[in-house]
Amino acid sequence: MKKLFFILLFAFSISTIYAQEIIYEQLTNLPYYGEKVRKTDGYLSDRCVLDIYYPKNTKDFATIVWFHGGGITGGEKEIPVALKDQGFAIIGVNYRLSPNVKAPAYIEDAAAAIAWTFNNIDEYGGDPTKIFISGHSAGGYLASMVGLDKSYLQTHGIDANNIAGLIPFSGHAITHFTVRKEQGIPGEQPTIDKYAPLYHVREDAPPLLLITGDRELELLGRYEENAYLMRMMKVAGHKETVLYEMDGYGHGMTHPAFPLLIKEVKRILVN
Repeated sequence: MKKLFFILLFAFSISTIYAQEIIYEQLTNLPYYGEKVRKTDGYLSDRCVLDIYYPKNTKDFATIVWFHGGGITGGEKEIPVALKDQGFAIIGVNYRLSPNVKAPAYIEDAAAAIAWTFNNIDEYGGDPTKIFISGHSAGGYLASMVGLDKSYLQTHGIDANNIAGLIPFSGHAITHFTVRKEQGIPGEQPTIDKYAPLYHVREDAPPLLLITGDRELELLGRYEENAYLMRMMKVAGHKETVLYEMDGYGHGMTHPAFPLLIKEVKRILVN
């Protein structure tokens, strides 16, 4: 009888574990602009799509919107493997690329994708108050621009301060080198204009976690740009700006940075 009891208890425990297992689904190539806009621009219609990887059998989960790198001239949307199966959704975004378009078109695309997330994530079970924005290199730049310059999301009726957290990986803090190239400025000449996250430092921004590679291995002073952004955010009165430098890693520092992103999401959710 005692043996039967433990067998039944074990069977119940196993069934409970399986009942609580999170099941994920991935949907691809969802347009994030409305049909009216898509009909006017074939390139926009083809390029401005996103993939979503989300837990099907849970509710009120957090979402990470992830923008790919590639210098705003290349790259493809991705769902980073390191972010999968963590209990939250990941949205991988494509955006228009230079030289097919010029600034601010790709920043506007990033804002439109984030607005789509705010307006639609609840249909998948997500909580629109738990949306985090991240990306690597050009993607980190786009995340910072939309998060700090409130005008891009205001176009969609969304307050950028409702973003739960900004976590750019090795993003430009000055004007992006591709934007400078469009303006006839060489990549070695730093500028700070309205297309620079540094231009939009403000006290009331969402929590900002800046992550870069080793200052001696990064591209064109990328660490120093982010260090200056951190300093000026603090000067502006922002209380939640942190900078991590990944010693020994160059610009492609995503692998060791992903755990920091996950940790930051969980930290903000608990607080």
